[in-house]
Amino acid sequence: MNQRSVDALIALRKIQRVTELASRRLAATAGLTPSQLAVLRLLDKSGELSSGRISEATLLKQATITSLADKLEARELIARRRCDEDRRRVWLRLLPAGVAILADAPDLLQETFSDRFNDLPDWQQSLIVAALEQVSGLLDADDLDAAPRWISASSTRL
Repeated sequence: MNQRSVDALIALRKIQRVTELASRRLAATAGLTPSQLAVLRLLDKSGELSSGRISEATLLKQATITSLADKLEARELIARRRCDEDRRRVWLRLLPAGVAILADAPDLLQETFSDRFNDLPDWQQSLIVAALEQVSGLLDADDLDAAPRWISASSTRL
């Protein structure tokens, strides 16, 4: 193995470790996963939303949103109600305990990355995206479902 591939693997490992550490810090301080925090922040920003709209905004599958909602509701952080017109549609809203937990939750690592990445000139952003896509291909990860689990409420597509 040449030195450049070693350096690349070390950089990848650092990215993996900082991501793991950020998730652990979030779990330890707020008792949440990055996906749960993203849903809470989205509800805090937008008010009551359908689970389908949350799924679209976060790029998470509907089944994942249902599972997250089950856990958040069990902790009394959100409330769920069925739509009067369409019983299949479920609306979610943040409860006061959810607001309180958001106040104490640390920033997501991805938000820090996004803020710093957006400050880079366009050419550097393009270069980084191209390099990361190439790394993804080198690892045969192109076909993996890797929608961001941690999209912040400020960057969602509402």
